[in-house]
Amino acid sequence: MIVCVCNNISEGKIHQAVNAGISTMSELRKELGVGTSCGKCHTCAKHVLRECLSNSNQTRNTVQALVFHANAMIA
Repeated sequence: MIVCVCNNISEGKIHQAVNAGISTMSELRKELGVGTSCGKCHTCAKHVLRECLSNSNQTRNTVQALVFHANAMIA
């Protein structure tokens, strides 16, 4: 889905930016130009960013738990 029509920014591009380390709207705006023209996409972009960060944190926590569990079994 296109989030920012003015700059042709899709949800996928926001996901890629989060995977590359972007974690704030300010960084997203600077990197992709989201919300720099008409501003109508700001709310949607912020929602997508939060969703990506939430999913990223959940994945990171699951991987850490699996690594910890695997190490506990080795000992």
